[in-house]
Amino acid sequence: MTTQWTDPRPGSAPDGFKDQPADARVTLILTRPEDQSRDFGRAAQARFGDRLQPLIAPLMRTAFLQPPLPAGPYFAVIFTSMRGVAAVTRLDHHLPKVAFCVGQATALAAEKAGFAAVSTDGAADDLVSHLVARPPSGRLLHLRGAEARGDVAARLTRHGIPTDEITVYRQLAQDLTTAAASALCSKGAVIVPLFSPQSARLFRDGLPAASCADLSLALISQAVAKVAADIPATHRAVALRPDAAAMLDAIGELLDRIAPG
Repeated sequence: MTTQWTDPRPGSAPDGFKDQPADARVTLILTRPEDQSRDFGRAAQARFGDRLQPLIAPLMRTAFLQPPLPAGPYFAVIFTSMRGVAAVTRLDHHLPKVAFCVGQATALAAEKAGFAAVSTDGAADDLVSHLVARPPSGRLLHLRGAEARGDVAARLTRHGIPTDEITVYRQLAQDLTTAAASALCSKGAVIVPLFSPQSARLFRDGLPAASCADLSLALISQAVAKVAADIPATHRAVALRPDAAAMLDAIGELLDRIAPG
């Protein structure tokens, strides 16, 4: 019989991560896709040390698609997530090498993929505002996920900037891992960072009925905070900017409230 692992396999958690939150003062449950969770967990440990213990518990996994790309021609592409960049690297394409990106992390990923990337340092609204203020000289193509916020292509087109869109990946829901459910059903402090409305919905819907942890939420935006409003939490902190650095700041604020170092 083939074993299908939903938690990280025993012995597979690198860089000091543990499969069970045994001795941490505060458990940090990371619900993004596994590679993104590991990257953020490393950054959190580098900043906060043993004040917290990351626990990898992805609520989504990415399915990369192979759609035929529109013929174009295009002046530039738009990326509103690092996953969009990763999806394009898996496609056989002849896209322009200019990319407008929603933030610094996405722009860095695009640069690594060979694009000349422009970061608009914010969310979808900031990207639209940037392009409306500085209209490009040709048609744009938004390479997006199946669930994308901001209606970027339609809004740009209404502003006289013709923009097409195509879905290049999907995020498939997963249940909370056994370890995460155990942490949430045990006494002790738990922080959960939520990076999107979709992850907030999945966490809300998957929260165990027997949850009794002292739960705190770090929320990347007011849009996420709105979806998470009915999640029972002792403390909440909304990031000042929609990026990883600001989320670390929000986690630091929560740590100072619940477990002063």
